[in-house]
Parts: sequence; C-alpha cells; structure tokens
Amino acid sequence: MSQAVEPKVKVLVVDDEQVHRFMLTSLFKDWGWESEEADDGITAVAAVEEGPFDAILMDVRMTNMDGMEALKRIHTINPAIPVVIMTAFSSIDSAVAAMKEGAHDYLTKPLDFDKLRRTLEIAMGHRQQVEEDTAVGHPFGEENSRIIGRSQVMQDLWTMIMQVAPTEATVLIHGESGTGKELVAAALHHNSLRNTGPLVKVNCAALAETLLESELFGHERGAFTGADRRREGRFIQAQGGSLFLDEIGETSQAMQVKLLRVLQEHELQRVGGQETVNVDVRIITATNRRLEDEVAAGRFREDLYYRLNVVVLKVPPLRERHGDIPLLTEYFLHKFAAKNGRQVSGVTPECMDVLNRYPWPGNVRELENSLERGVILMRGEYLETAGLPEAIQRWAGTNEPQEVERPATLKEAEKALILKTLEETGGNRSETARRLQITRKTLLNKLKSYDIT
Repeated sequence: MSQAVEPKVKVLVVDDEQVHRFMLTSLFKDWGWESEEADDGITAVAAVEEGPFDAILMDVRMTNMDGMEALKRIHTINPAIPVVIMTAFSSIDSAVAAMKEGAHDYLTKPLDFDKLRRTLEIAMGHRQQVEEDTAVGHPFGEENSRIIGRSQVMQDLWTMIMQVAPTEATVLIHGESGTGKELVAAALHHNSLRNTGPLVKVNCAALAETLLESELFGHERGAFTGADRRREGRFIQAQGGSLFLDEIGETSQAMQVKLLRVLQEHELQRVGGQETVNVDVRIITATNRRLEDEVAAGRFREDLYYRLNVVVLKVPPLRERHGDIPLLTEYFLHKFAAKNGRQVSGVTPECMDVLNRYPWPGNVRELENSLERGVILMRGEYLETAGLPEAIQRWAGTNEPQEVERPATLKEAEKALILKTLEETGGNRSETARRLQITRKTLLNKLKSYDIT
C-alpha cells in the first residue's frame, strides 16, 4: 500500500515590488514550499477567491488596493487564512491597525528570514487548529483583539490558548494584577465551541459572600430582605456559554464547597429555594495568588483546586515581555488619541527609553493608564517623559544613564552602535541587522570592515 504524500505548504506573496516578491518565492522554494505572487490587493483578493492558501504574506502599502483593504476583503472570503503583514519600521502604526482588523502578526522590513519562517509556521499551526474545529471563530475576533504582543512568551501563550480553547477543559488563568487575565478568558471563549453563547464575568473579590452566592446561583422571592422577585444567577445567565470567575482565590471556604458541588454535579439551587437546576457552562477562573500555597495554608480547598487546575495558563508580567512595550505603546496612543480627539505622532526617544526600562509593577494596566494620562496632558504631537505619571518620572530621575564619552568620528560611532546592538542580541546577526534597519549582508560587510569577529 503506497504511503500518502503530505501536501506542500502554499503561501500567497503580495507585494508591489517585483524584486522582493522574487526573493521571497525563491526563499520559499528552498524551504520546500509552494508560492503564488500578487502585485496588489485586487490581485490578492482574486487569488483567494480562486484557490486555497495556507498563509498570506502581504505588504501594507501598495498601489490600486492597499494591504488593509485587501485584508478586510480576504477575511470576508475566508476568515481562517492567516495573514502576516509586512511593513517598514516607520509604519508600525499600520501594522497595529492591521492586527486590530484580524492580521495574525506583522514583520518589519528588511525581513529576518528565521523569524519569517517561525512566524508563518505558527500562523499555519493556528490555521490547522481552526479548520479542525469548524465551530471555532476567527482567532483574532473582536473579543480578544486587544491581546497584543510578539514576544516569545506571548506567542507561547497564544499557542496554548488556541490548543485549549476548542476543548471543554476547565482553565485556571494565573498572573499578576494588570497582566490581562480577563482578555485571555475572552480569547478562550471566543475561540471555543461555545462562542455563540454568552461569556459572563464575575469578580469574586468585589462582592461580600452573601451577595456573591446570590450573584452566582440566583435567589427565590423572599429569600432575604429586599428579594421581591426571583432572580437568575450568573450560572444560569451563562447557559451554553462560559462563566469567568475572576479572583477565585478570594472566595470563602463555604463558597468553595458550593462551587465544587456545581462543578461535580452540574446543578445548583437558588438561594432560598429547593428546586434543582441543571447548568451547562464552561468554567474559566483566574487568580493572582498561588493557589498551591493557599491550599497548603488551609485557605483553599484541595479538591476544588484540582477541579479548577485541569489546564493552567500563565500570563507573563510586562517586565518579561521583551520587545512588546513599543507595540503596546503605539496601540494605546492611537486608542486614546482617537478617544480624546488629540493628534499624536509618537513618543520621543527619551520617553520610549523610560517606558522600556521602567519595571511596570502594575503591568499592562499601569502602562495603559500612564499613556492615557500622557495623551490627555500632552501639549505637542509627541509624548514626552514629562507627560508620564510623577512616580515614573521620579524613577527615571534616579536611573538616568551616566554620561559617556562621545565617539570622535562617524565610523567610530557606527562601530560602537553595531557592537552595542550585537551585545543586546547576544550576537544574533539577523536580529542585529533588523534592529539597525539594514540587511544582513550589509551588516556582515560592516563587521568585516571594522574587523569585528
């Protein structure tokens, strides 16, 4: 019996520069992939209508129809095709807008070929998952469009989300306050088989125990003072969908017993009632505490912990998301500029340096609030350090880099910059070239001319 031949990967390359298209198609041929070319958005849309592709690599700025419009039309034809956007470093705002419209990821020119392949393989892995689970919606839908990040830890998190979302597994999301646990819960629901049902959210730390019980399970008329009618709880409201219990570690032992019963029996009783009501919901929980320590201290039931701990998703703190701060900054600046009717062109280099170095104990929420304040108070078109909260300004004042001796010549300055960038990238030449916005070949020539080994 003959062995089945695995079909080749097929990528659509969309770019109005013929030389760049030829370079990419030749590269894909070396990788054993098939490719097809399109020189503008109109041709790309027509190609998608005619035949299937595993992924699309598309430039933003093109004649006739740009990448943004083409992206929208392609997703109306086949929303499962992952689209990776190519853009110049100076046009990252366009890439952020493309991510909001549903692009899988973006890459800056000149392209790092190792990163290009890794990005496309991850994108096609998501495509396969979506096609295998036909009820799952597009992975970058409206509910989770604000999950922004291209650092490795965020790519790993997104891969886990896409693996877990189509299942019925109970998920425990762990992370510090302000890291975006609620967005991860929304992403799980949006990409689940329950995405046509509701996503109901409850902050367990915001309610007293008596109120939380009524909020979750509902109550009968006359169950307590002020209960003038029957009220359905959040479990019933979430029927057929997902229930997100935030700060689950803040619940009392008595409430934990009742939650365990619902998880085990899939039924509940309203406060003050005798009727048993069946429930069909997926439970997603989140906490900023280490529940293992809470169990050891006797504050959290071990049996409930194991019920919730089927799959754990760890949301990384912002200080570990290397390279994500500029992208998040661009997104929040555009968001708050539009919200407040301001003209914002960007961030000064000094301000961006502070944003990159600050440890962000409040994580993404602190960054978001700081940038909203900065946009509201800014006087020019560029956000400056003076527009940041005073705590960050004081921190920056105690961490300013010391004055260094300036290189005497332009060549010495260039050599120093190359050496510094090589050190920051751990000697990775492709990444060094990308950060310096030159080709890898140009970098190799400069290394040779400066006798840098």
